[in-house]
Amino acid sequence: MAAANLTPVNRAQIAHLVRESLRRHAQTNGTTSKSQGPNPLVVNISARHCHLSQKSVEILFGKGHQLTPKKWLYQEGQYAAEESVTLIGPRSRVISNLRILGPCRDFDQVELASTDAISLGFKIPVRNSGNIAGTPGCMLMGPAGFLEMNEGVIRAAPHVHMAPEDAAYYGVENKTFMKLRVGGELGMTFDRIFVRVDPSFKLEVHIDTDEGNACGFAPDVPCELIK
Repeated sequence: MAAANLTPVNRAQIAHLVRESLRRHAQTNGTTSKSQGPNPLVVNISARHCHLSQKSVEILFGKGHQLTPKKWLYQEGQYAAEESVTLIGPRSRVISNLRILGPCRDFDQVELASTDAISLGFKIPVRNSGNIAGTPGCMLMGPAGFLEMNEGVIRAAPHVHMAPEDAAYYGVENKTFMKLRVGGELGMTFDRIFVRVDPSFKLEVHIDTDEGNACGFAPDVPCELIK
């Protein structure tokens, strides 16, 4: 009998396949509700990351440098970039490999969980993305240079992205608040989930790593949005 013509798979490829399987499972099973509405609800944990302007990307990585997509995120057109930076905090403590999310924006912003901020020596406010006036700054280091941010370090407020048909279904408007009920062994409710409505959005809730750990979130934990 002829030997089967098999292509060897290395460890990196296996890890990639496992991650993709878990991601798809989380996106389809990460949340449930009594009524699914026009679109399925997805809940994702948003780990620490930063958003940068094109000007800042060039300061950190060199003139003309463009971000390279590494992994596409759930929201259309959003991605985790291949590039990362080192964040230097006020106690000269650092976070290495802070991931950049693309595409570029017109402002610089770093999003940390509370435990990240404490370890770095930050006292950061809970803010919605883009609301960075009066927030702490930091230093970012890339392979081509340093970027001094005078402001922009925040703990992102938990929020939900939704399309207009989702907003109509739940009876909410842009820039209002909803509740997220999380089931599972801990069973808790987030009372202030900020609503963002845009035709380009998919229905997705973002919580940070501290919030995910506190509520015991996992792909098989049922979740429900409540007005």
